[in-house]
Amino acid sequence: MRNLTIVFLLFASLLFASPAFAFPIKQGDTLSNSLRVHKLNQNEMEAITPHNDELDLLSIRVKAATTKQHTTSESPKKESVKIHLSNNEIDLLARLVRAEAQTEPYKGKIAVACVVLNRVESKKFPDTIKEVIYAPGQFQPVSNGEINKPADKESIRAVKAALSEKRQMAPGALFFYNPAIATSRWLDSRKTTMIIGRHVFKK
Repeated sequence: MRNLTIVFLLFASLLFASPAFAFPIKQGDTLSNSLRVHKLNQNEMEAITPHNDELDLLSIRVKAATTKQHTTSESPKKESVKIHLSNNEIDLLARLVRAEAQTEPYKGKIAVACVVLNRVESKKFPDTIKEVIYAPGQFQPVSNGEINKPADKESIRAVKAALSEKRQMAPGALFFYNPAIATSRWLDSRKTTMIIGRHVFKK
């Protein structure tokens, strides 16, 4: 018993001397309040809340510090995705941009290209430029044959710009339309991200 007490005291002194394990529990505080003060979320609280009345505050501190450190060190980082297109894909996207935004300003052409790239990255749409563009009922130039006409230089330049830092020009936009001539109004209720020329871009 004496040896066990000595080991316990040595262990406790090491813990309280380390800043990683030191968060104070004030006298009179409930365990839940103390854990909330130190910004532990619900999952962390459940992980360290004792289910045995014989557990003491020392073991709670050890579990709290371990849980918090584990959660912080393994938090996933969000990384941006850069799309690389083949020459054929650049040409196809530029043909769509010409057909959809031939009379729109240069920024509008870039934004149209960004919408297609956003769709490629979205789980709601196919994974390739060709599949996105040729998905049934998505782009009028596919149905009226305009997609087959050659791209102009500005549309090609707009696609290449959309693949660079200008990609942020249309963040989150998955749709665009011209409200003045649109026959379907279902996009009216979606959140508008921006308006360029006669095109309204929507999430």
